Parts: sequence; structure tokens; C-alpha cells
Amino acid sequence: MTRQLKREVKIGNITIGGTHPITVQTMLNVPVKDIAGNVAQAKRVAAAGCQIVRVTVPTPADAAVVSAIKEAVDIPVVADIHFDYRAALAALDAGADKIRINPGNIGDDDRVKAVADACNAKNVPIRIGVNGGSLEKHILAKYGAPVPEAMVESALYHVRLLEKHDFDNIVISIKSSNVPRMMAAYRMLSAQTDYPLHVGVTEAGGNRMGLIKSGMGIGGLLLEGIGDTLRVSLTEDPENEVYAGYDILRAVGYAVAGPEIISCPTCGRTQYPMIEIANEVERRLRDEGFKKPLKIAIMGCVVNGPGEASDADIGIAGGKDEALLFIRGEKVRMLKGDIVGQFIDEIHKL
Repeated sequence: MTRQLKREVKIGNITIGGTHPITVQTMLNVPVKDIAGNVAQAKRVAAAGCQIVRVTVPTPADAAVVSAIKEAVDIPVVADIHFDYRAALAALDAGADKIRINPGNIGDDDRVKAVADACNAKNVPIRIGVNGGSLEKHILAKYGAPVPEAMVESALYHVRLLEKHDFDNIVISIKSSNVPRMMAAYRMLSAQTDYPLHVGVTEAGGNRMGLIKSGMGIGGLLLEGIGDTLRVSLTEDPENEVYAGYDILRAVGYAVAGPEIISCPTCGRTQYPMIEIANEVERRLRDEGFKKPLKIAIMGCVVNGPGEASDADIGIAGGKDEALLFIRGEKVRMLKGDIVGQFIDEIHKL
């Protein structure tokens, strides 16, 4: 995979674009008036590994949530703005590290200039966020449907509105709930601009279909070298979006802190509760923040398990009410009783 290198954009203490690592972000979903709830959720997503967090700021008064989150976590905070340019200005005063806004939606050119000038003064980037479900009427009328060409034209239209005011500190997203359409749009846009791209599938769904669509769309683009930051949009707690983002990066082949857990699908030979054990091992390592880059195997039986997972750093393969522990392909001993607890102990010894 050859990364398509884009210009660098600094968002708080994170830089995206160029050869910088692809960052994982999410958006808080607590009602904006509940500042304490937003702060608590921001702390949870930061603990889960979130690198950039976004929060909605519908009105200037709601910018208070930005400063509260900034005091609580040490990751960049993005203010999500729709229609009210005054909310963008208030969010900047509150310390927002990036503004997500479509300049064509905030009124006349003076308002666009006010936001562009304020962001330039503070060296704060703007993300233009095009959504296939909400294209401008004149663009939708031209193409008749939210086809990739229409989405790209919309993105570049918003870019020109900012560039007109000497603003080029820009990130672009161009999302759709239709995976082939979304991928085609990003390919087309990437060929026409060197602004860094925020990739994602919008309205992807819940923890089943949402993961499938995001894995296909985001993962597919990453394999083509497209993407500088990502969000997995799920009808779920935002912590799960963060975990999913890292899982996609790991599956694509990028180095990700923390263990990689592989497990077989089980079959009729399985004689121990492998599914429950696999889930419990993953949960416990995640809850304790285990970050060693180990490959951990949980296999169903001793017939094929150790051989199929011979490249794992450590693993278990089940027998009847017991499990064979193997380390880097070498059989070590049988685990009985509290298999998960003993296995976790062995993992920590590596």
C-alpha cells in the first residue's frame, strides 16, 4: 500500500497529513447542555485511545462545553457548527482546536470571511464536511442524485469559499451511507486536491452493519492509500467507535498499540467455552489498558490450534475443560480451572 501524501494540518497537539500516523476520532453524543456528561464521556473516549474528539456547538452559548472538555482531556477538541457563524466564533474563543463547518451554509460572504479570519488568526483549521444526504440544491439539481461527482463538486465549492479569503488550513470529508458511492467520491476528490482527508461512512448503522460498512469503506480506502484521519460512525457509545477505528487500522496493516487477538470460529471438536473465553480475554485486556503489541491466539482445539497460530506470541487451544498454553509455537503446559485468569497472568509475563 502506497500512502497518498497530503499537506500537513495541525489540530491542537496532533498533526495529520503527510507521513503522520492516521488518527482515530469520534463525536460525543451526550446532550450539549449536559456539560458534566460531555466531560465524563470525553474522558472515557480519551481513555479508549481517541486522538481527536468532536462536540456539537449549536449556539454561541453552547461553546461553554468546548472549554470544559479542553480542561478535562489532553486531546484536540473539534467544534461541530451548523448554520450559525456566531457559534463558530464563540467556539474559537472557547479554545476549539478545529471547526467543522460548511461555509456555504452560514450565510453571506461577510460571515464566511469572519470565520475564516478568526481561524487564520488562531491558526485553527476548518473541516469541510460534505454529506451525500444534504447536498446543495443547485448541485443536486445539476446531477439529479448524490453521485460521487456531485459530492466532489460540493466539497470544492466550499473550499473555494474559504480560499477566496486566503484560508487554506483545510481538512475535507465527503461521506455517504452508500459504501461504493463514498469510496468513488473519495478517490475522485483525492485525485483533485492535496488537502488531508477525513474518511468515514456516515449513518453506517449499529454494531453489526455499521462495522461491516465501515470496515469495507474506510478499510478499502486505507488500502488504496487514501485517508489521514478517520471516524467510524456507529449507533453506539463513542468508545466503541474508537475501538473499531483501531481495529480497522490494525486489519489494514498499520501499527497499532495494543494486542492483536486472533481466534478460530470453533467447530464440533471444541470442548471448552472458547467463545466466552475469547470475549472475556479481550474485555479484560481492554479494560486494563493493556498496550503491549502482542499477537494473542485463542483456538478451539489442540488438533489444529497450535499449528495454525504458530506465529502468535502466546495462545491457548482447548481440550476437555482445559486449555493447552503455547508460547511462540512451543507447548508449555495445560491450564485448568480459571483458564482466563491464568492465561492473562501468562500474557503479562511476556
